[in-house]
Amino acid sequence: MKKKDRSIPARLVLMLVKIAILILIGIVIADLYVVKSTEDQIAAVFDAPEYSMTDGELDTMKALDADCIMVLGASVNGDGTPSPILRDRLDVAIELYNRGVAAKILLSGDNGQMVYNEVQGMKNYAMDAGVPEEDIFMDHAGFSTYESVYRAGYIFGVEKMVVVTQEYHLYRALYGCDRMGIKALGAASDQHDYSGREKREIREVLARDKYLVKWIFKPKPTFLGEKISLSQ
Repeated sequence: MKKKDRSIPARLVLMLVKIAILILIGIVIADLYVVKSTEDQIAAVFDAPEYSMTDGELDTMKALDADCIMVLGASVNGDGTPSPILRDRLDVAIELYNRGVAAKILLSGDNGQMVYNEVQGMKNYAMDAGVPEEDIFMDHAGFSTYESVYRAGYIFGVEKMVVVTQEYHLYRALYGCDRMGIKALGAASDQHDYSGREKREIREVLARDKYLVKWIFKPKPTFLGEKISLSQ
């Protein structure tokens, strides 16, 4: 008896290759769209530990008359102190605050477990640097960039803000602000080289595509809750 040919037909292989190429092209185009549509909103890039804003950068951010400076959360150490990535974000935010860019700081991060609290570590760090407690607001349910931006507008009533995070992450955050109707500028906190940076930047490409779709439908965050005024 003649054996059946179990090989994959050449036409099917060619079709699958074409589909894969189209998907890849779509990913690249979506990523470029997010980056190009927001890159002009990055007002300052802190690219060295000793870097300080120029007068032009400072004037640009002050002209926004921002409601707050939002710091996007990142991991904290076992003792609750900020990781190097998060510490750099906080240092930039504290400088912006001290130079009068905004009168309030909004700290948004993950406090989804009793044993893990990003925002408390962020607040402690800011207060140790001299920021008054009454000027610090905490968003304990900023489990993702999407939720941080959504909640900034919906819960805290933010209409204008300066967002602080690393540059590769800023594009996605600023795009979310645009979709949420928040006028925003970015301050990139890239004072150091961080381990695993290349992997994070590759993952960020897929994250931008995912959030591009997410902002079309605007699903509600994990938690909403009562609204909080930054003026109280």
